[in-house]
Amino acid sequence: MAERLAAAAATLRASAAAAPSARPHAARASRAFFPNSSARARSGLLAAPSRLPQKARAVRCAAVAKASDAAQLKAAREDIRELLRTTHCHPILVRLGWHDSGTYDKNIEEWPQRGGANGSLRFDVELKHGANAGLINALKLIQPIKDKYPSITYADLFQLASATAIEEAGGPKIPMKYGRADVTGPEQCPPEGKLPDAGPTSPADHLREVFYRMGLDDKDIVALSGAHTLGRSRPERSGWGKPETKYTKNGPGAPGGQSWTAEWLKFDNSYFKEIKEKRDQDLLVLPTDAALFEDPAFKVYAEKYAADQEAFFKDYAESHAKLSNLGAKFNPPQGFSVDD
Repeated sequence: MAERLAAAAATLRASAAAAPSARPHAARASRAFFPNSSARARSGLLAAPSRLPQKARAVRCAAVAKASDAAQLKAAREDIRELLRTTHCHPILVRLGWHDSGTYDKNIEEWPQRGGANGSLRFDVELKHGANAGLINALKLIQPIKDKYPSITYADLFQLASATAIEEAGGPKIPMKYGRADVTGPEQCPPEGKLPDAGPTSPADHLREVFYRMGLDDKDIVALSGAHTLGRSRPERSGWGKPETKYTKNGPGAPGGQSWTAEWLKFDNSYFKEIKEKRDQDLLVLPTDAALFEDPAFKVYAEKYAADQEAFFKDYAESHAKLSNLGAKFNPPQGFSVDD
C-alpha cells in the first residue's frame, strides 16, 4: 500500500510540473459583486484542468478534503497583510472571496453542485465567466501564498484574503471560520450567470432574485452593497464607469477607473452617504446602487447605515461571514477559528 501511495504521489508531482498555466481573460463583465477592481499581478498561476491518473487523483481528493492547517492560516494572514500594505489590492481580494462563494444555490443540496465557497474560482473555465474578468490578477497575487502554505485550501485562502482585506482597510472584524474543502477539478465549477448584474432592467428585483437564491435577505443585500466603499469600476472590463477621475488618476496601484467613494481604500459608511446625496459626478452610482434608496424595504437599511457607521459595521460583519460560508463543506463540520 505504501509503495502504491508513493508511486501515486510521484505521478502527482510530475503532472503538476507539466500542467499548463491559466491565461488572463480580457472579456467584459456585467455580472459582479464588484465590477472589476484592479491589482498588479506579481506571479504566475497554476489553474489547469487535472490530467492526473485515476490513482493520483484519488490521493489528491483525499488530501483536499482535510481541513486547512490552523497554524498555516495564521501565518498566511500575516503574509496577506503585507501584500495589502505593498500592493493596495484590498478591493480585488474582497471580490475574489465574494465571487467564489456567491455562486451558491440554496435549492441544491449536493456538494459541490450547489456552488459556493469551494475554491472553484481557481480554474480557468470559471475565470472566463464575464463577471470574473480581471480576477486572474487576484489569483496571481495570492498564488505565492498558497505555494508557501500548501496545507491551506484555496476555498479557505480566498475567504481569508477577503476578510483580511476588509479589516485592514479599517472595516469591522469578521467572525470567520475555516476548514472549507476544495473542489478537485474544473468540471465541478458552477455554470455562468450566478452573480449579480450591475445594470438589470429592474435592479431591486434582480438583487432579490440573486441574493434570495443564496438564502440571504434584504438586510444582507444592503449591508454587503456597502463594500462598494472599496474599489473602482473599470469600463474596459465591466462596461461601467469612467476611464479615470480626480480620485483615481494617480492610483494607488494602477491608475484609472471610477470609484464609488473619494477614499476608495478606506472601509467606512461613505458609500451610503454618497449614493444618497449624489453630489459628485466623479463618483460612481450603478443602477443597483441607486435601488438601495429607491426600493422602500432597502431604503430602511440604507438610511440607517448612512446615519450610523457602527450599525453598518455590525450588520456588515454578520453578512460577510454568512456569505463566506455559503455552500462550503467544512472539515471539521463546525469549522474552526484562527483567532486567539
